[in-house]
Amino acid sequence: MNASEIIGKFRFAVENPFETARQLKEDQQCPVVCHTCSYFPEEIVLAAGAHPMRLFGQSTSIIRADAHIQAYSCSLVRSVFEDALSGELDFADVMVFPHSCDTMQRLSDIWRLNMKNTVHLDLLFPVHLKSEAAQDYLKAVLIRFQRELEETLNITITEHAVSEAISLMNRIRHALHSLYEIRSRTPLRISGSDLSYVVQGTMILDRNEAADLLEQLAFSLEEIRPSAESPGPKRILLSGGVCLHPDIHSIIEEQGGAVVWDDLCTGSRYFDTPVSEGPAPIDAIADRFISRAVCPAKHSGITRRSEELSELVSKYNIDGVIFLFLKFCDPHGFDYPDLKTTFEEAGVPSLLLEVETGKPVDGPTRTRVETFLQILNQGNNLP
Repeated sequence: MNASEIIGKFRFAVENPFETARQLKEDQQCPVVCHTCSYFPEEIVLAAGAHPMRLFGQSTSIIRADAHIQAYSCSLVRSVFEDALSGELDFADVMVFPHSCDTMQRLSDIWRLNMKNTVHLDLLFPVHLKSEAAQDYLKAVLIRFQRELEETLNITITEHAVSEAISLMNRIRHALHSLYEIRSRTPLRISGSDLSYVVQGTMILDRNEAADLLEQLAFSLEEIRPSAESPGPKRILLSGGVCLHPDIHSIIEEQGGAVVWDDLCTGSRYFDTPVSEGPAPIDAIADRFISRAVCPAKHSGITRRSEELSELVSKYNIDGVIFLFLKFCDPHGFDYPDLKTTFEEAGVPSLLLEVETGKPVDGPTRTRVETFLQILNQGNNLP
């Protein structure tokens, strides 16, 4: 199977997630456990013989959800709930809400009241990750989640099964990291939009299949010998929450740029930091959630976010940063001023864009991206 065929499988899953989930459930006769956040212990779900699937919201027209959720809530939350109310999530056996932002927490409450066809579970992860109690508290949450899943599915999750699931997810994390490194070195080997489909598709496909496909893709891309990129594209870091807009990559590339790394929960934050393999697997999963790249909905020191992004800018020779935020996303909105100041002081140009789930990048946004890249290509500073 060549690279194009492999990417096509991931793209099909992203464009047809519900069909993919229904087919997988029928083929494997396994329960489907849906969730909404990268702070989610997929290993425990896999150890239970179930399929973890992240929801990204497919509904572009919000009708039913507006009766329950304010219009100023982010489009991701509204779209996911619209999918549920319209019956599109009929394949889901369990719905899990890792508590992240306030809006997602409220969706959890609204879901519990209105959706009676799935088992509803919450993951009350700590917000303050640097507190002395965070590690023990996180471990207790994971143990409780494991017990709730055992009761729900009427199975026993063994420590060995969790360890095997950790090994599988580490394969996926390693392969995704390899793909990012390949693109960082030579962006012409895989387009940004294709890599975006690959990461998002990994959260939908069967994880064993995804691991095999990712490793095959990395091998195939290493064999490609693209022509020398001269002059090289302007190197962009894309930062935000979810990026459900692969066309943003195409716009950047059309203007002589390339997203060579990102700080997204549908990107590098998903595979950042493997889980330690060895005894006490639950402890190891908890440790990863403490040490992985932090999300703005979590607190791990006032300067940690700016330090992590600054390290990425330095490591991958970034020319400019584009912040891609969902409209009405409060955690990223509160996070932005400090990050903007950090990059201004470092002389790194940045651009803030607001987008909505299910809508393509509009004309004004495209114009702003094009102008930003033109300024970078001219070697000027943004006003």
